[in-house]
Amino acid sequence: MTTSWLLLMLIAVLYTAGVYLLLDRSLTRVLLGILVLGNATNLLVISAGGPTGAAALVGRAPEAAMSDALVQALVLTAIVITLGVAAFLLAIIHRSWTLDREDDLTEDTEDRSVRRRLARGEQVDEDELDTTGCEEVSDTDDDRAGSEAGAEAQA
Repeated sequence: MTTSWLLLMLIAVLYTAGVYLLLDRSLTRVLLGILVLGNATNLLVISAGGPTGAAALVGRAPEAAMSDALVQALVLTAIVITLGVAAFLLAIIHRSWTLDREDDLTEDTEDRSVRRRLARGEQVDEDELDTTGCEEVSDTDDDRAGSEAGAEAQA
């Protein structure tokens, strides 16, 4: 079986576009990237599944003329998985939009706190870091506010 070069180029373009969309900070683009990657994967599985043939129903056509039913089952499974991931991402996008009125991922205050503690030498390794006390104001504010709080404490 020879696969069309046009179909292979379409699969490559879809994979490229999907990965490009995944690398953005906008959750809506991440969702679109997941959907495009799902469609590209479905086309790849169908094109790799062999030649097309008659429906895979016993008694309707000779066995040699039937198409492989496993390919169809794999594509249906991939569609369901993509739908589940899309529903999950839609829930995350809705929650993000409800809380922040934007769907862009921002830097987490906990990440800033961990980096600041490591830079000050308070913690040797990130694995040993206890994050239960990270709610303190000096750990989550920016450096300017932390230095002002330190100056007030000394006075």
